[in-house]
Amino acid sequence: MSSLFCRTLREDPADAELPGHKLLVRAGYIRRAAPGVYSWLPLGLRVLRKVETIVREEMDAIGAQELSFPALLPREPYEATGRWTDYGDNLFRLVDRKGADMLLGPTHEEMFTLAVKDLYSSYKDLPLSLYQIQTKYRDEARPRAGLLRGREFVMKDSYSFDVDDAGLEAAYQRHREAYIRVFDRLGFDYVIVKATSGAMGGSASEEFLAVSDDGEDTFVRCEESGYAANVEAVVTPTAEPVPADVVAATPPAREIDTPDTPTIETLVAVLEETCPREDGRPWEAGDTLKNVVVALVNPDGTRELLVVGLPGDRQVDLKRLEAQVAPAEIDETTEADFAAHPELVRGYIGPAALGLRGEGEERTGVRYLLDPSVAEGSAWATGANRPGVHVVDLVLGRDFTADGTVQAAEVRDGDPSPDGAGVLRTHRGIEMGHIFQLGRKYAEALGLKVLDESGKLVTVTMGSYGIGVSRAVAAIAEANHDDAGLVWPRNVSPADVHLVATGKDSAIFDAAAGIAASLSEQGIEVLYDDRPKVSPGVKFKDAEIIGVPTIVVVGRGLGDGVVEIKDRRSDTRREVALDAVIEEIVREVRSA
Repeated sequence: MSSLFCRTLREDPADAELPGHKLLVRAGYIRRAAPGVYSWLPLGLRVLRKVETIVREEMDAIGAQELSFPALLPREPYEATGRWTDYGDNLFRLVDRKGADMLLGPTHEEMFTLAVKDLYSSYKDLPLSLYQIQTKYRDEARPRAGLLRGREFVMKDSYSFDVDDAGLEAAYQRHREAYIRVFDRLGFDYVIVKATSGAMGGSASEEFLAVSDDGEDTFVRCEESGYAANVEAVVTPTAEPVPADVVAATPPAREIDTPDTPTIETLVAVLEETCPREDGRPWEAGDTLKNVVVALVNPDGTRELLVVGLPGDRQVDLKRLEAQVAPAEIDETTEADFAAHPELVRGYIGPAALGLRGEGEERTGVRYLLDPSVAEGSAWATGANRPGVHVVDLVLGRDFTADGTVQAAEVRDGDPSPDGAGVLRTHRGIEMGHIFQLGRKYAEALGLKVLDESGKLVTVTMGSYGIGVSRAVAAIAEANHDDAGLVWPRNVSPADVHLVATGKDSAIFDAAAGIAASLSEQGIEVLYDDRPKVSPGVKFKDAEIIGVPTIVVVGRGLGDGVVEIKDRRSDTRREVALDAVIEEIVREVRSA
């Protein structure tokens, strides 16, 4: 400790929000260099390397081979796959001195594909799995939570290459099992959920989420069936159409005055007072059709409006919606947006404003998508596109249509599970890994073909598998701390033992140095606090915040021939005879 490049802090950093992030900075593991960009200090780098080792061991165990691509990449391969445009502002772009467009790699599908294309040409060369552990770059609009969402991060990405879909399925399962072993070894409370593939493309897709109240991903589980999915991947079933006789009995749509009702709550109150329902039950928010306007920003920078219609008791989940409209991004509507579409009267927007009364009529150019729960033939109270006016008994299919449906409504506790086996419960988590079957998207774009057994050229099918390595450090920190500091699981801790010498007597330091040397000879990693002029209180606080799982204190008890061993995880302490301490510590470390 007297020579370690480390300085612990007593105060939380101003820019840190989550407890694990605060402690990583305070304990001297990382330092902020810029928004979303962090330096790894010696202690932090030791933890990062141990996470990498676990990942590397499990990847090697399934026969994957490690390589490393550059982070600085040419534009052309990304142009060929469309991702030079699709990534939009999230891509770090630069121009070299000769005027060539370059980028900092966000992921390396293109480079893996081209490498295999360059070297392999026959089915005999496959199956193949390649991986790298490398720094990635994405220009996050809102980097947050330290290492959890940064603009520079370390990631393990691997890719499988097979001749057919059966080979891809087998490779997918091998990676899935390897990921289970990785996350079991990292000590996560994690769940595997169905997911979307986003801008990557592909079919079967699952995420590994570390369960955390501070996570930015929402997922759902059905306890009855085991169904689990990221909310973006939850598919709300299409509502059954309303019977024709019920539709025929629905009165014609009619407008009613609803002054000062720009919200669903105010609208329901006025409807209840002025327009009682024929079935006698009170009006509810779910009887109204809310129409939410968002702006879509396409990768080429063009902007368009989208209106989403959904029951008034639901909110639009912007993350769900963005997953459906990718690679476009969601932006808030502006005054200029509404000025360009004066037919959209805020607070009173209805389907009629979108030119959707019937087929053959001219439309406004604003797409209108409905939540699948809005059934064909159902009647609604919704905006009439004039200030202070709504329309009731507006029937889908009779009075208006839509351009389609979209999975964008919030998913709530108690919603029915898509598998029909129970209800959903929502939870929060941190995305740690993502596996999916890419198929032939990148191989087709870049011409990766091999000769099959009959001598015919076939397009290779690919799988993609990622683990957030630097994010794993942050997730472990978020899940393993107490009021005093970090509490690392032993297999990723920066050391096995934190040895503390307290007091001024040289005999204490001599004994501690001897213990450190003996443990090192046994292959035990020791962080030795040998600082001679630092008080015991400061040393104890540093040991607690740094979070090595075993703390050994050589101090006042030395006169009685004992030292103290503290288990940082359980906060239990015991005294051990000096002549037995090495054996005791070695047994504790190796039995973990």
